[in-house]
Amino acid sequence: MIEIFYKSNGQVLVSQSESLFQELQRSDVIWIDLFAPSGDEKRSTEAFLGTTIQSRAQAEEIESSSRFFENDKAIFANTNFVIPGPEEYSMETVSFIICDGVLTTIREVPLRSFVDLQRRLQAFPKKYANGYLVFVSILEQRVDLDADMIELMSKEIAQFSKKINLGEDVNEEFLLDINQLQENTMLVRENIVDKQRVISSVLKSNKYPREYQTKMNVLLKDISSLINHTNFSFERLEYLQNTVLGLINLDQNKIMKVFTLVSLLLMPPTLVTGFFGMNVFGDVLEVRPWLSIPMISFLLIVPVIVIYLIFRKKNML
Repeated sequence: MIEIFYKSNGQVLVSQSESLFQELQRSDVIWIDLFAPSGDEKRSTEAFLGTTIQSRAQAEEIESSSRFFENDKAIFANTNFVIPGPEEYSMETVSFIICDGVLTTIREVPLRSFVDLQRRLQAFPKKYANGYLVFVSILEQRVDLDADMIELMSKEIAQFSKKINLGEDVNEEFLLDINQLQENTMLVRENIVDKQRVISSVLKSNKYPREYQTKMNVLLKDISSLINHTNFSFERLEYLQNTVLGLINLDQNKIMKVFTLVSLLLMPPTLVTGFFGMNVFGDVLEVRPWLSIPMISFLLIVPVIVIYLIFRKKNML
């Protein structure tokens, strides 16, 4: 699908037909949004801009030369957008092309930041005179959404910490939840660092107007603070993970202690019963049967009491 946002009589109109390119001048167009575009939509956009559009495979490459580059006609930037899910997050690559003040975006999934900005673009057309301002606005809104996700993850970390402090059941599922939150935190951090790299590259470009660089510098400061926050969150998660593992080890040690005590308590009775089960001692007891019950009872009970008292005295119970 293609959406063309263009200026007309002081307003911003939108069209979903690539045939409109034949009627518009490049100076009239602000933003071309390609959402899962077809081949015809891509070719029409390339003809209108006078430059080629990267394929999805090229846009997803991680090399710096693929994430940002420019030629004599346009600026090309690729960055990842995090999509939160019920449990785990995913990342989708979004491509930006800025050519003579016209912004072109290529994406494969619906994005909230794009939908919100499209509404504002038509409601407040004077705030978005060209594609440079739209590009900055998309990044600003995206960074705000990333900050919201980081704040949400911080609240989840606080809830996990509270559960541990309250002594709630800490099991394997709890540990897996912490591990999943770690994965999400790393994904968000990777996404933010990728934006930092792209914005830094844009600031070094001679094609990007100087009057819009102030907003870019503010974005870099915001991103730096978010990176510090994600680092702190990840450290907290590592601490929680180590705490959970320590609690699990303590529970296992308690179980092993119980098994050890039971084994020691059963050793004397086992020895006594085996000893008096021998034929020679059975003959002796037949001669003096009145000694058998008190003697065996004494040998069975006293060692168990002694072992229990020793464990109790050493605080091993």
